Parts: sequence; C-alpha cells; structure tokens
Amino acid sequence: MPETEVRGGAVDQAAELSEEVFASVESGQRAAIGAVRKFVDTVDEKLPSLGDEHPSRRQDIIDAALEMADQLVHTEYDFLRKVAHSAGKALGRPDDGK
Repeated sequence: MPETEVRGGAVDQAAELSEEVFASVESGQRAAIGAVRKFVDTVDEKLPSLGDEHPSRRQDIIDAALEMADQLVHTEYDFLRKVAHSAGKALGRPDDGK
C-alpha cells in the first residue's frame, strides 16, 4: 500500500476520532452546565435570598459553583487543545519541519 494511502487512512481515522472527542467534550460541558443549574435551583430553594443590599452566603455559594464550572470547562478546552496539537504533530510529515 503506498505511503499516501496509509497517511490518508490515518488522517481519516484522526478526523473521526477528533469528531468523537469534540462530541464527548461538548456532552461533558452540557452535563456540567446542567449540574450547576440543578445546584443553583437547590440553593435557591433551600437558602432564600436576603435582598441585593448585603452579599449572602447563598450568593457566595452560587458564585463558587459557577467559578468551578467555568474552571472545568476551561480545563476540558485546554485538554482538547493539547490533544489536537499532539495529533497534528503525530500526523505531520517528517519534512514539515515541525
């Protein structure tokens, strides 16, 4: 089998894997957002708001949950970026200079 066919097959497999990884990350992000929404709804139900004049523990808890979700999403994004970069390097031609 010629090298171009082997390389083409590897590229096709990498593209398919990339699509699966992107779909998995997107699913994870949606699940994280859903979990935060459920958490906020529970906090709203159990800890009533005291008004906007004074910051409350309730708001501190909600802010911390949102910050955690944001960090999780960024961590997933960084991981995906590194995977894509590594895959690109692995599929690059030796004479690319990369």
